[in-house]
Amino acid sequence: MNDSEHMRSALGLARRGLGRCWPNPSVGCVVVKDGRVVGRAVTAPGGRPHAEPQALAMAGEAARGATVYVTLEPCCHHGRTPPCTDALIAAGVARVVIAARDCDPRVNGAGIAKLREAGIMVEEGLLGADAAEVTAGFFHRMCQGRPLVTLKLATTLDGRIATRTGESQWITGEPARRMAHALRGRNDAVMVGVGTVMADNPDLTCRLEGYTAMPTVRVVADSHLRTPLLSRLVARAAEAPLWIVHRDGADAHRAEAFRKAGAELIEVGAASPGIDLPAALAALAARGITRLLVEGGAQLAAALMRADLVDRIAWFHAPSVMGGDAWPAAQSFGVSHLAEMPRFVRTSAQPVGHDMLTELTRAA
Repeated sequence: MNDSEHMRSALGLARRGLGRCWPNPSVGCVVVKDGRVVGRAVTAPGGRPHAEPQALAMAGEAARGATVYVTLEPCCHHGRTPPCTDALIAAGVARVVIAARDCDPRVNGAGIAKLREAGIMVEEGLLGADAAEVTAGFFHRMCQGRPLVTLKLATTLDGRIATRTGESQWITGEPARRMAHALRGRNDAVMVGVGTVMADNPDLTCRLEGYTAMPTVRVVADSHLRTPLLSRLVARAAEAPLWIVHRDGADAHRAEAFRKAGAELIEVGAASPGIDLPAALAALAARGITRLLVEGGAQLAAALMRADLVDRIAWFHAPSVMGGDAWPAAQSFGVSHLAEMPRFVRTSAQPVGHDMLTELTRAA
């Protein structure tokens, strides 16, 4: 195997850790000695231990003189764990191949410099674009102060999410719904508006057996704490984290009831309508969220589009039509001219049962 193949293996490991290791990035590491893989690891659930010391521990004495392939620049600062650069130096590795440089100001080239000062050959940039894709959530949190936001839509061909009477379960078929659960598992948190909670009483957990080692954080955008105290979200707050983002001046008695049920309340400023979404996303990032999946409803989708906060769209569309009197995927958000429309670029499209999944990313 050549360098690119070993790095692809490391990237495959990193993808497996998505949604499991926030606030840290999911990093893959492969240790190779004399053409043989002697160690491999991905960042552990919860972010610790990091991938490099785990892979080095697996390699043992074989790490001396080995080449290490790592998807993100090794950390060089002391946190809850010692620097990964120190572990690599102590193990006596000869060469480190790094896919992407870490934009964390505590690292950002300093890890590479430290390895080189210790006499280790360092190469960077191999499959860097692929590594940046895997690490996009962490980069968003560190460099933009908010999570990477993916808006998930499940609609008809004409972009409708419910009939005029509010019936919505189910527009898409079972295979698409299973894939939507996998999407939850690859994100740190899933967010809905309070209207969706009141209409659908969702659970918002990833219900795929063995898919994730950490429960997905459930987030509700709820200006005035209208979430029903008997909802599924509140009932499971003690076992799967529930964060409710609300505006100031919320009812103190309801706030206390939510806290007693195990929910965490996050107060942000008001906006018209609803809450200050940039402040809400900044608050989620401050708590460690790197990848946020937004599942609705139409009001929240419109507010995020209006504020230019949607980075990606995962659009599940069924081969059906509801018509203009049905509920749209996004409520009106003030577009008067074509130039004002948020624009996205299709990155993939695939059939999922009888439905289609189209994935899009924000246009440059």
